[in-house]
Formats: sequence, C-alpha cells, structure tokens
Amino acid sequence: MELNKHLWRRIKYLLLGAAGCLLVLLTWSVIEPYHLDRNVVVAEIPSLPQSWQGKQIAVVSDLQIGMWLSNTSTVEQAIAQIITDIPAVALIAGDFVYKPGEKITAELERVIELMRPLTAAQIPTYAVLGNHDYDAPTQAAGQQRATQIRQALESIGIQVLQNEAIALPHADSTAENESFYLVGIGAYLLRQSKPLVAIAQVPDNAARVVLMHNPASFAELPPGTAPVAIAGHTHGGQIRIPFLPQWSWAALKEDDPSWSWLSQIKGDIVRISGWIPGYGQAGNHLYINRGIGFSRLPIRFHCSPELTVFSLQAMT
Repeated sequence: MELNKHLWRRIKYLLLGAAGCLLVLLTWSVIEPYHLDRNVVVAEIPSLPQSWQGKQIAVVSDLQIGMWLSNTSTVEQAIAQIITDIPAVALIAGDFVYKPGEKITAELERVIELMRPLTAAQIPTYAVLGNHDYDAPTQAAGQQRATQIRQALESIGIQVLQNEAIALPHADSTAENESFYLVGIGAYLLRQSKPLVAIAQVPDNAARVVLMHNPASFAELPPGTAPVAIAGHTHGGQIRIPFLPQWSWAALKEDDPSWSWLSQIKGDIVRISGWIPGYGQAGNHLYINRGIGFSRLPIRFHCSPELTVFSLQAMT
C-alpha cells in the first residue's frame, strides 16, 4: 500500500512537472514573435560592380497584416532597424496582408502606414507579391486585390516587380558596366510566376539578385542565373521542435501543391530557412527568410521573426 502511494506521488510530480514545462513553452511561443532576429549574411555575387562591394541589402517578408493578433510591433521594429542600418536597398518578399475578406481597406492602410517610413528615409525599396496578396474568392477578385496592393505601395514609392528585372540605381557610378540587377518574380500562382521571363531581361554575365515569394519559383531558374536568390513564404516552419530538425509545422505541408518543392531538396527536407543546400540548378543559391507574421496561429516557437541583412561581396 505504501509502495503504491509512493508510486502515485512520483507520477503526480512528474505530471505536474510536465504541465509546468508545457506552460513555459506555450508562454514563450507567444513572446518569441516579438523578438526580432537581425541576421547578417554574406552574399557572394559574380561580376559584382566595385561600387556595390560591401553594400547591404535588407530583406523582410510575410508581414501578414490582418491576421488576428498580428505582430505589427515587430514589423515596426524591423522597419526601424532597416532605417538605422541605411542599406543600399530594402526588399520585401510578399504576403503584405493575410486574409482580409472582401474589403481590404483597413489592412492596406495599415500596411502603408508601416511601410511609409522606408521611403520617407529615402531607402530604395522594392517588393514582390505573395499568395496571400491574391487571396480572394475568385481569380478575378484576387487579381483586383493584388492590383490594389501594388498601386498602394507604389503610391509611397515602393516599386513592385512582377516577372521583371531592373537595373538598380547607385550614386557611386552610372557607368553601364557597373550595372547591378534586381529580378522580381511573381507569386507562385496560376500565370503569375514566370521566372524565365524575368531572368531573360538580365544581360548575360551581369550581376544580379533574384527576389521571389514562394521558393517553388526558384527551381525553374536555369543553371547559373541566380547566384543569390531570396524567398519567404515558409515562415521558417513557424513552430519548430528543438533537437528534432526533422519536424516543424511545415512538415505537415508536404502534400500542399505550393510546397511540392520540398521533395526536391536533397538531405534535410525541413531545412526551410537560411541557405537551402541541394536545391535548384547548378550555380544557383537560395536563401529563405523566416518572415515576421504568422499563419493560422499567432505563435512562433524556436523560430524567431527575421530581418536578413545581406552584405554583398564579389565572388572570387
């Protein structure tokens, strides 16, 4: 009898301890979304003009404005940090809004309020749209919504690229052989993502950075055409289990057509943030930003929001 009491007491303490640990983990999961990770990464680019050597490109993605309990304060923190850093260029990799319903006015006004300081600080800012920016009951309505977002962003000086390439302006040089290109690929939706159309607009051997929302677009780029490409979309998994790299929230997405690119990654299938080894054509390299916002649940665990700062270096 005494043995049974002792056993049950130990089980009770174990259960209470497990409940306490779970409570701590859940508490952290609602705190972590407000902890911004500023991640400085070296980006080696062939034929990089001397005037761009050592310059910085700042990247954020997946703001998801309109998501319940959306962490707009972290977006504000990221924008303030970019302004403090004064990079040569700022890039936003899509999904400005979440699912705002039929009327997008309130969410779009908030997006513009959050983004306006970038151009007010005279930081050249460019963007692509993501799948949520087209989210609507019909394809026509989705296209209309995306047009609204694009027009609103461009009204404050943020240029939205849709399967196009532009030569980035730089005050240090205007010589033709100093051109540095930004390629922007459309959202990975029917007739929106056209990587071949976009990359064909870059002169042969010219330095370039490629921006997209969904990493699926990266697989279509020909060998050697995207030495540095940047995407978002994955939220880095959003919920990761420490010490178990084979599992994250994104592991549940493998059957989703927009996540089919996961099957093409050699090695760890859930490595869905940072540099992605073994994916894409030879000579192409993809970096996935973890984003700032959420999908479905307003939590992050072991996966802080990310501001990526690329330090440009010529490839030797």
